[in-house]
Amino acid sequence: MERTAVSSMIGCCGLDCEKCDAYIATINDDQALREKTAKLWSELNNAPILPEHINCAGCRADGVKTVFCESLCEMRKCARSRNVATCGDCAEWRYCPTVGAIIANSPAALRNLEH
Repeated sequence: MERTAVSSMIGCCGLDCEKCDAYIATINDDQALREKTAKLWSELNNAPILPEHINCAGCRADGVKTVFCESLCEMRKCARSRNVATCGDCAEWRYCPTVGAIIANSPAALRNLEH
C-alpha cells in the first residue's frame, strides 16, 4: 500500500498537534488556557511548568515549541535522527515500545501513523 503524505500538524508520534492545548493557547494567544494547561501538566508530570512554557506551533511545524516537544520528546528526537516525518515512516515503528505507549492510549495516533 502506498503511503500518503501526513499533515504537518501530526506530530512525530501520531498525535494531532491541532488538538493540543499548548497549540490552541498559542494560536489564540489564550492566557487563561496557558494557565490551566500549565497547572494540569505540572500536576501530571510532577514538574514546575509555568504558563510561559505553554507555547507551541506544533511538533513538526516551524516556530516555537514547548520544552518537552523541542528537547525532551524521545519520539521527535528519534524521528529527526532517522530523517522521517513521523514514526509511521520508520520501518521499525510497529515494534517500538516508545511509540507503543502512545498508540496504546490513542487510537487516533495509530490511524495517523498508518497514513
